[in-house]
Amino acid sequence: MSRHTDLLLTAIAPAIWGSTYLVTTEFLPDGYPLTVAMLRALPAGLLLLAIMRQLPHGVWWARAFVLGGLNFTIFWWMLFITAYRLPGGVAATVGAIQPLVVIFLARLLIGAPIRLLAVVAAVAGMAGVALLILTPQAALDPVGILAGLFGALSMAAGTVLSRRWQPPVSSLTFASWQLTAGGILLLPAALFLEPPLPALTGANIAGFAYLGLIGAAFTYFLWFRGISRLEPSAVAPLGFLSPLTAVVLGWAILGQHLTPPQLAGMAVVLASVWLAQTAQRRAVSSTPVHRQELPLPATQKPTPSTGAAS
Repeated sequence: MSRHTDLLLTAIAPAIWGSTYLVTTEFLPDGYPLTVAMLRALPAGLLLLAIMRQLPHGVWWARAFVLGGLNFTIFWWMLFITAYRLPGGVAATVGAIQPLVVIFLARLLIGAPIRLLAVVAAVAGMAGVALLILTPQAALDPVGILAGLFGALSMAAGTVLSRRWQPPVSSLTFASWQLTAGGILLLPAALFLEPPLPALTGANIAGFAYLGLIGAAFTYFLWFRGISRLEPSAVAPLGFLSPLTAVVLGWAILGQHLTPPQLAGMAVVLASVWLAQTAQRRAVSSTPVHRQELPLPATQKPTPSTGAAS
């Protein structure tokens, strides 16, 4: 499958994540962030485990919980703290630092080079998100800012480590391990820190089903599949599509108005995503062929692998 197709499939995930705010506010009961996060992760993970019928083994038990904790437990927990303590525009702008963090973590953890064009694209994406949803009236809360930064760091670390720790299983199985682990870690927090959910309506059930099946199981399969095939610095900027989708859905479904700065922000976000992919494409085209890409001798069997060596 071509790199272009891999990028398009991976981009579907953050585009769908942009609908999370609309679904949460319009379909789910208010005031249960940890419970909602747990119900988004755990049922989806258990369903995928039942379908794939493959549990982690050996060191992958620990790695599944580390990655599940980074990508889901900590990230979603911090995400909801940020959402409750900061206006949406500030929260999204703080979270937009993630692609920049990924560039430097990828250098530290997997030895990926730092490319100036990729750094420029990440900074431009942050500016585009700020134009898209940040308003002059936005208030700044120190705890919310710290939670947003910590959440972005957690997701960035999870993205890079998901690339470094590529298991000998499919991306769907890998997603099931992480979703289940993240949901298990969220379960005690949801039970002890929040009251029980009220009686659920049909709209509530539909919202939970959408967030679990589409917003978690399907999208994170595509996300981890993309991480296994593409460099983290190429995948992370696709996350800028999430706030862009949220704004477009607010305009199309909720009747919200689009201002000139928002339209400019959309253009900057799309340009930053294109610039990031251009930087990665130039890097790939200038990289010499590695020995493992050459034909193996007839007596040597290739080792099964889904990505970079751990």
